[in-house]
Amino acid sequence: MGSRIETNTGRRNAMTSIRARPWRIASLAQCFVLLLVFSATGQTATAEATTGKVTAGRAVTCRADQVELRGTWGQARFRVEVADDAQERALGLMNRDQMAQSAGMLFVYPRPQFAIAFWMKNTRIPLDIIYLDASGTVKRIAEQAIPYDETALPGGVGIQYVLEINGGLARSIGIAPGTQLRHPAIGADAAWPC
Repeated sequence: MGSRIETNTGRRNAMTSIRARPWRIASLAQCFVLLLVFSATGQTATAEATTGKVTAGRAVTCRADQVELRGTWGQARFRVEVADDAQERALGLMNRDQMAQSAGMLFVYPRPQFAIAFWMKNTRIPLDIIYLDASGTVKRIAEQAIPYDETALPGGVGIQYVLEINGGLARSIGIAPGTQLRHPAIGADAAWPC
């Protein structure tokens, strides 16, 4: 069966509507291309609502399997695995040969840490390690961490969340100190709440 769309004058067959308004085909095609571009780069269109409000007839909420970042540069979204216990945090992204450009891992600690540092022991892919405070605000980034390097990469005092993404992405997207991250794990102190 053909799909149907809602119009101001009632329901109408999609094919009839498309024939009556050929400019819609171009608009839909442009939207699809933009969606593919943003999905491939991990970026999101700033017009896309992800605040938990109702937009275009659908509710959008924060999801446990993704993080969103925003700054003066725009917004980005990554599909993430969450490491929220000691065993998962210890393993991290070790022994993996690759990771999708739009993927990452979010490390969640129960409270801000006095001192925290990551290293790249048994990690095969270069990473950007993004350290965030209790509000989900970026405080420091260890860019292009070298695979297998056991040098400690300190995040500083008061870090509660750490996001690892493919090396070089933070700089190319514009992620920097002051960028805000949104995820359901960030509680009442969130700078960008769900």
